[in-house]
Amino acid sequence: MSAGGAGGEAHGGIPQNNIIAFGAVGGLVLIYAAYFLDSMIPGGYMSFLGGLGAICGIVWGAAAVRRVASYGLGTGVPSIGMLALGTGVVAATFGLAVGGIAGPVVAVIAAAVIGLIIGVLANKVLNMGIPIMEQSMTEIATAGTITIIGLSTAMVGTFMFDEVLTGVIATGYIAVIFIAGGLGILHPFNANLGPDEKQDRTLATAFEKGAIAMVVAGVVASVNDGASATLTILVGLIIWYVAFSEFYKRVKRDAFKVTGSGLLPSKEELE
Repeated sequence: MSAGGAGGEAHGGIPQNNIIAFGAVGGLVLIYAAYFLDSMIPGGYMSFLGGLGAICGIVWGAAAVRRVASYGLGTGVPSIGMLALGTGVVAATFGLAVGGIAGPVVAVIAAAVIGLIIGVLANKVLNMGIPIMEQSMTEIATAGTITIIGLSTAMVGTFMFDEVLTGVIATGYIAVIFIAGGLGILHPFNANLGPDEKQDRTLATAFEKGAIAMVVAGVVASVNDGASATLTILVGLIIWYVAFSEFYKRVKRDAFKVTGSGLLPSKEELE
């Protein structure tokens, strides 16, 4: 990461505390709902709720990246997204392995501790000088953990460690989660940064990228359960369409001019 520049904290119409509640509370509630409802309702149709929980985590993580990166992280924007999912893998694996039914909560607590330590080291040792670094790294690490657990639950229908180990980690699908989740958290601000960056446009991108991650989880789930996978993919596609439409509306609102370039000229026309 590069040192903090001359920027400052990004603000928006939605208070950060509301986004934290959406990501942390919404993510955990949906993950637990996926676990309990999937075991109660025949057919295993409810694991798609884990994907919705992951979207909560991705949107929260993207909002936290937006706040801290606005201070001038530069190339640190992609790095911080990868850090979120790296911390998430460690915390999620630890929490699910030792926590049992409380695994997601234990994982979130572990992630918060790791994120806080990283934030303190970044400011006190690396002297990055970003006032909200400690809080933001705590948020980003926790959001990454919720993303990991949510997508894993959508893939295998549970967050119990043995099933996640067999169906997600041992199969290598954890790499898919890492890439899709990491992009969902880091890309929204990267795609919208600049003097005209707006909170609502950036978060619309986060919803859209989270929906893509949910669709990917559904494709993976198709190996195990066709009915559950179909619902996960369908819901993900619906969210993607709505979120992309909202993003495009905001692009037209904020752009100086929107024009269609048409088809590229043919070779004959160029000659």
